[in-house]
Amino acid sequence: MDTQDDRYSGGIFFNAVLPLVRIIIEDTPKLAASLEGKSGVFQMSSDSDEGLKATHFIVDNGKITTKLGPYDGKPDVEFHFKTLQHFNAFMKGTTKKLPQIRGIFKFGILIPFLKALLSMASLLTMKTIPEDENTQKMLVKLYFYLLSSGISQLNRMGHPVITNWTKMSPNRIYQWTVDGYPEVAAWLRIKAGKSKSSYGRYTRSQPFFTMRFIDLSSALHTLLGIGELTDHVARGKLIMEGGPEFGAMLGDYMLLVGSYAQA
Repeated sequence: MDTQDDRYSGGIFFNAVLPLVRIIIEDTPKLAASLEGKSGVFQMSSDSDEGLKATHFIVDNGKITTKLGPYDGKPDVEFHFKTLQHFNAFMKGTTKKLPQIRGIFKFGILIPFLKALLSMASLLTMKTIPEDENTQKMLVKLYFYLLSSGISQLNRMGHPVITNWTKMSPNRIYQWTVDGYPEVAAWLRIKAGKSKSSYGRYTRSQPFFTMRFIDLSSALHTLLGIGELTDHVARGKLIMEGGPEFGAMLGDYMLLVGSYAQA
């Protein structure tokens, strides 16, 4: 039987973590090139007490579209888990038991997605800051996307801590940015119990609150839990644009997402 924590973890993995696979492929020239001219459907799925859970990717002549939920048809390649517990353990890296691989084995689709999954797992389990700038940029981008989307997903799944916050909130935009890297950003919109997240900087109006890092290293010190958030603020590495009390609150919600996505 699935516990509530199993469902929260599964929801974050399917709806916030797996969509990052497309980002990795598109931002990795070799992987993107390997899909050029190819078409097919790759799906990750799991049985659960609530039915089939899935995220699938439609590749159309090399272009990837991410879709939440099961594919309406038979995927060309599918990684299927028989329990939500196995899926969550696999995503957290706490089991080496492989899922069932189903489909017609289009290796031109399977291999790039498998490599992207392995790359994502390697990045999201890092404990120290990588030396390469491109790797740093990718890692910060993935965390920003994961945290903004993860908070929104917990709200949609009815997590009491998040829903108690969102249902009382007026229309507000919360944002994560890094100075000098406009493409490394994400935002979260909260309004009367509803939530929406997206990539990039919010440009339609001034965000209500921005967690702004002065460089990639400063962002990773916070995201990887190296040192205290308050210390980064005191040293000027992290700037709370909108009030430190909102930064502390947002930091708590970031940790909550992390508690479901990590072992």
